[in-house]
Amino acid sequence: MKSIVILVSGRGSNMEAIVRAAIPNLRIAAVISNRPHAQGLAFAASHGISTAVVDHTAYPDRTRFDAALAAAIDLHQPDLVVLAGFMRVLTDDFVRHYTGRLINIHPSLLPAFPGLHTHRRALEAGVRVHGATVHFVTPTLDCGPIIVQAVVPVRPDDDEARLAARVLEQEHRIYPQAVRWFVDGRVAIGADGRVAIANAHQAAAGWSVPPLEEVSG
Repeated sequence: MKSIVILVSGRGSNMEAIVRAAIPNLRIAAVISNRPHAQGLAFAASHGISTAVVDHTAYPDRTRFDAALAAAIDLHQPDLVVLAGFMRVLTDDFVRHYTGRLINIHPSLLPAFPGLHTHRRALEAGVRVHGATVHFVTPTLDCGPIIVQAVVPVRPDDDEARLAARVLEQEHRIYPQAVRWFVDGRVAIGADGRVAIANAHQAAAGWSVPPLEEVSG
């Protein structure tokens, strides 16, 4: 049995996807938010999951907020910490404290479009495919080892909202998948810094793609 703590700032739709996946041998020890009125807290509580708030506005700087957040997380001794729409930039010391057990989902095919406004930037760049990436978190923003990616086509009539909605559907599919792989002990970071997935069913380990006709349509 492995345990995780999930961090959210709002609705936490990826947290909901992980909860609904009912992953075997996984205990969701807690859902923690930096915002007292985050919708995700109510969802977690309704599913019998412990919740907590570490309000970032109560702390004078990021260092002290991160220390309080780490203390709240460590009460549960999780095997993995999952960022699910947690809208705070974490300090290097916090990230290093959870090296190899802190993951995030980003709405682009990293290393393309790190940071904010990924869908707008993808459309402006004229890319033909876009997607989402689950990765381990490192001190360098959106640059950690990649666990799994999902690809969606960029269609001629796409705007930000339509593209974001299709990417979000894939996020809800691959984030529970990545957590399941971790729980099953199938995720390993090699000496080269890249992630290998034992017995992955995809054509290329660590990748998750939609049907070919969706990409080419």
